[in-house]
Amino acid sequence: MKTLHLLSAAAILAATAVSAFSQKAQNTKTAFLDAKSAGPDFAVQGEYVGTIGTSRKLGIQVVALGKGGFNAVLYSGGLPGAGWDSKTQVRLKGQSAGGTVTFTGRNFTGSVANGVFSGTAEDDVTYSAKKVQRKSPTLGSKPPAGAVVLFDGSTAEHFEGGELQAGKLLNVGVRSKRKFTNFTLHLEFRTPFMPYARGQARGNSGMYLLDQYECQVLDSFGLAGLDNECGGIYKVARPKVNMCLPPLSWQTYDVEFTAAKFDTAGKKVAPAVTTIRHNGVVIHQKLTLKLTAGGGQSDERPGALYLQNHGDPVRFRNIWVVETK
Repeated sequence: MKTLHLLSAAAILAATAVSAFSQKAQNTKTAFLDAKSAGPDFAVQGEYVGTIGTSRKLGIQVVALGKGGFNAVLYSGGLPGAGWDSKTQVRLKGQSAGGTVTFTGRNFTGSVANGVFSGTAEDDVTYSAKKVQRKSPTLGSKPPAGAVVLFDGSTAEHFEGGELQAGKLLNVGVRSKRKFTNFTLHLEFRTPFMPYARGQARGNSGMYLLDQYECQVLDSFGLAGLDNECGGIYKVARPKVNMCLPPLSWQTYDVEFTAAKFDTAGKKVAPAVTTIRHNGVVIHQKLTLKLTAGGGQSDERPGALYLQNHGDPVRFRNIWVVETK
């Protein structure tokens, strides 16, 4: 009995240690910065393209939620920005077991194995889609002649608070030393993989134009695309389409910006306007802007590019500006 008691105590201690490790690993702030360390769920998460029925194109986005749990969104016609009809979608819940992730939802079942998402819809219609990795068509864009290069990986000296991170990347919480009025901007960003986080806690940052107008940076992959999600202009406008790619993907913002105009008495006579492309797709077209809380300026004079620190290890690269009249 004494030996059994000691074994039981040891088992309890071991279970407690495993539980503590598990809780630490599942902390909502746990962030993975590379695919190698991200675990098996990361390999399942992502985008899939295929067909449903005889020929109808289908896009699928799979989002990891931690502990082998997943959400999936099926898009009729293809992925967002690549054929989706902007209205028809089906949401499924998934769970991993024995190396296979099984999904269920209203009139749909499916599973993911070996990079293929396949299953059955209502009326026994089958579907199948293979995993793909989309890249922005403007990824790696070179600055044209006359551009102001703010960050190319060689130095962070053009930003207040700027630091070079692993892989010659730029940190968050930085503000460009140079100020701008009217311009086009190219910027590349990467959100971390944070499977246990949700909503605003998942890879949050922001791109503030003139230090005043925020375009959200967030891991909003597979979400609705609201004004406080990736590509949204905070409390002003949601993106026309949620073009957010999976976490750890490099993504692009390409911006055309015209600053507000003032008369000689300092009265505003025209608001600031912007057109923004997210991963090559227009998400805001000649949008009228309003000031966003959290920027560094209270008026609408020339201002800096501010990249917000919201406590998550978002990273930036390849940032350049072409000033316009």
